[in-house]
Amino acid sequence: MSARQVVVHPDASVLARATAARLLTAILDAQSLRDQVHVVLTGGTVGIRTLAEVADDPVREAVDWSCVHLWWGDERFLADGDPDRNETQARDALLDELPLPPQNVHAVPALDDEVTTPEAAAALYADELARHAAPGASVPTFDVLLLGMGPDAHVASLFPGHPALDVEGVATVGVHGSPKPPPLRVSLTFDAIRAAREVWVVAAGAEKADAVAAALADAPVHEAPAAGARGVQRTLWLIDAAAARTAAAGSTVPARDVR
Repeated sequence: MSARQVVVHPDASVLARATAARLLTAILDAQSLRDQVHVVLTGGTVGIRTLAEVADDPVREAVDWSCVHLWWGDERFLADGDPDRNETQARDALLDELPLPPQNVHAVPALDDEVTTPEAAAALYADELARHAAPGASVPTFDVLLLGMGPDAHVASLFPGHPALDVEGVATVGVHGSPKPPPLRVSLTFDAIRAAREVWVVAAGAEKADAVAAALADAPVHEAPAAGARGVQRTLWLIDAAAARTAAAGSTVPARDVR
């Protein structure tokens, strides 16, 4: 797994704008090398704000969106169109404005009469991931996998002390008893996350500072799940100054990476 790189931006607004620009550049770079680009989106305040910044960035017009496939690292197990679903928020912020083929938007199956449990949704999502994976792989090779992080250092829907942290050999997991509502969710596993070329953890706010410090100090994954989020080629932490404060005090964040 790759070593972590840390970039600190002045505040959450600049962080979202810079992450959007970085994401568009990464997609364009990937398109120069590959026919298909796979990006994993995240929800949360900064994640959705980043998508809104992509919508406002004129560089988005340079992307061939017909070749871009979008996935999610986790989803709330709610009915289609529920305002709390990450997919719904992403569509409102960006996706409905893009010339994306519908088949390129790979949403986690929603709660309905046929999909009644997180496990059923996780299995269907795993099947969809496998359909776009190379032979022998369970997931596509994600070019960029975005992750938000909570104040408890959770990423995707992998929470401290939760049994989902230990799931191996599969790409997805149904989550029950999430400490953050709603309690039922679907998440990528660490196996799937660590298969990405690049993993970007995006976090802002003073309430995240202790979690950032713990993850960057390689706390045990059961205490700080974000510590286990690594990409094959690159692991990038994109944070604001408030989130970096505790880590910086302990010299975890290199001063040269503060922007």
